[in-house]
Amino acid sequence: MVSLTITQLDPIKLPLIKRMYKAHYPSGKAKSDELILVGQDEKSMCCCVRFKTIEQYRLLTGMLVIPSHRSLGVGHQLLDYCQEKILQSTDYCFAYTHLEGMYQSHGFHTVEQDELPNPLRNLYERYTRHGKALIAMQYEGNIT
Repeated sequence: MVSLTITQLDPIKLPLIKRMYKAHYPSGKAKSDELILVGQDEKSMCCCVRFKTIEQYRLLTGMLVIPSHRSLGVGHQLLDYCQEKILQSTDYCFAYTHLEGMYQSHGFHTVEQDELPNPLRNLYERYTRHGKALIAMQYEGNIT
C-alpha cells in the first residue's frame, strides 16, 4: 500500500490540481471556491478530493487518483481521512454507479432523488438528464 500525506490544498497551488485534471480527467474542473484535499506519496501529488458548498450542504464534486496509483488503496486512504477529519451528515456525493460500494464502505448511503435537498436535487437532475450514470448518496457516519 502506498503511504500518503494528506493536506488541504493551499489555494496558490490550484494550478497544479488543474494540470493534474487536464492530464488525467479532462472533463473535471477544480475551482477556487472548493475545499480540496490532496494526497502525496514520497514523490508527488497522486490524488485529490473536492467539496463544493451549496447553501448549507456540501457536495463531494470529484475524486481523482492518477492512473499509476489506482488499485493501490489511495482512494480509500483519502476517504478514510475525510471520514476522520471533515465529513458530516450534511455531505453528499453523486457517485458513478460502479463506485457505489466504495462510497458505502466509507459511510455514505444511497438516497432517492426525492430525498435530496432542493439545491442538490436540481443539480442531480441536471447531471443525470445529460446521461451521467450517477447514484445520489449522503454521508451517515462511520460504519461499524
